[in-house]
Amino acid sequence: MGKIFGTDGARGIAGKELTVELAMAIGRSTAIILTEELGRRPTFVIGKDTRISSDMLEAAVTAGICSVGADVISLGVIPTPAVAYLAGYYGADSGVVLTASHNLFEFNGMKLFGSTGYKLTDEEEERIETLIFDHVPYVPAFGENIGHVRVIESAHTDYVKYIAARADGDFSGLRVLADCAEGSASTTAGELFSLLGLDATLIHNTPNGVNINDRCGSTHIEFLAEKVVSGGYDMGFAFDGDADRFFAVDEKGNILDGDFLMAIFADYLRKRGELKKDTIVVTSMTNMGFLRFAKDNGYHCETTIVGDRYVLDCMRAEGYNLGGEQSGHITFLDHMPTGDGQLSAVMLLNAVKAAGCPLSKLGTLMKRYPQVLKGVLATPEMKAAYSEHPAIIAAIESQTRLLGDRGRVVVRPSGTEPLIRVMIEGENLDEIEHAVQMIIDAIEVSR
Repeated sequence: MGKIFGTDGARGIAGKELTVELAMAIGRSTAIILTEELGRRPTFVIGKDTRISSDMLEAAVTAGICSVGADVISLGVIPTPAVAYLAGYYGADSGVVLTASHNLFEFNGMKLFGSTGYKLTDEEEERIETLIFDHVPYVPAFGENIGHVRVIESAHTDYVKYIAARADGDFSGLRVLADCAEGSASTTAGELFSLLGLDATLIHNTPNGVNINDRCGSTHIEFLAEKVVSGGYDMGFAFDGDADRFFAVDEKGNILDGDFLMAIFADYLRKRGELKKDTIVVTSMTNMGFLRFAKDNGYHCETTIVGDRYVLDCMRAEGYNLGGEQSGHITFLDHMPTGDGQLSAVMLLNAVKAAGCPLSKLGTLMKRYPQVLKGVLATPEMKAAYSEHPAIIAAIESQTRLLGDRGRVVVRPSGTEPLIRVMIEGENLDEIEHAVQMIIDAIEVSR
C-alpha cells in the first residue's frame, strides 16, 4: 500500500487526514495522467455517499480536475457500483466516488475507476502519488480550456434499470425488509424494489450527513434480523454506506454473510450452467466452512489476499465470473465490474425463486466454522513491521502448530482502518479465542 491509497482507495478522517487540499491534488494529478495517456481532454463521472464531508470533498476533487482542463459529470449521491457502471454507460474516461464505505461519518475516502469501471491498479495509484509527493510542476488551464461540470439527473434511474434487468421475472408476493445504512442505497433501493414488484419496506433511509452506518446497515445486521422475524418478512437485506456490500437475513432471523451468499450463488449459477470453470474466487478471510462446502460439492476455490480489488484481479486474469469476500463484497463479473450490493440482492432473489424454497433452506448449503476476529489499534509503522517482529512471528507459529488442521490463523494489517486484524477459526470456540488473545498480547508487547 502507498502513502495515500490502501486496499480500497484513499481513506481517512475528513478534513484532517483526507483534506480538501489532498482531494484537489488527487483530482488534478489523476486528470494530468489521464490527459497524457489519452492525448485529449478527459471526462470524469463523480458520485458520493451521504456523509457530511462528501459535498466538500466533491467540490475539491472537481476543482482539481477542472483546473487542468478535464471535465466532470456530477451524479450526486449514488452507490459506488453505480459510478463504476455509469462511467462506461456515459462514455466517461474515469470515475471517482467520495465514500468511506462501511466506516462512520467522520471518515471519508476516494475510490477511483477507469473507463471500464474497474478500480485503478496499484501501479496507477502509485503514479498519482508520485505526482503529488514529488511536487511535479503542472500547467493550469485558463480561459476556455478550464474544465466544465454538468449534472445528469437521470443517473439513479439509468443505474436502477440496468440492475433490475438482471432479475428473472418479478418477485411480487415477497415481503422484504431492507436496511439502507443511511447511505447511498437510500437513493436507489426504493426505485429498484418497485421495479422488481417486491413488497419492500426500507429502514435507515433518511440520511442526515452524520448517521451513515451508525448502528445500522451490514455492520449492525442484528437489528435487521430482529425486525425480519417480528415483522414476518420473507427475508431482509442490509447494505453498507456506499451499497457495494450486502448481507441477508432469512425468515428465521439467521444472518447470511458473504460466505453463505457465495455458496448460494455458486449453486444457483452452476445449475444454470453459468459458473465459469466451476470456480469461486475467495480471500484468506473466507470461512473454513465455505472451503469445506466447495470441496464436498466439486467446486474449485482460488484464494487471494484480502481486498475486493485482488479478488477481481484474479477473476479477470483467469476468466472466472463469481468472487467475493466474507464482508459482503460479491462480484458477478458477467454483469458488473465491481462488487454491487443491490445486484447481489437481485441475484439472491433469483436464487430463491429458482429453488422454490425459503431462504432458510438455501442457507444450509454450508456450515460455518467458529471464527474469532479482533482488531488491535496500530500505527502505520506497526502495520508495516508486524510481520517481521520476532514475538509476533513466534506467537503466530505457536498457535498455528497447536491448531494443526483443525483451524487456521490469519493476521493482517487492515487496508482501511488503523488496525492489525487477527482472525482464527477452528472447531472449538474456546480454543480459538485463547489463540487470538495470545497473538494480540504479542502485538501489544511489540509496541
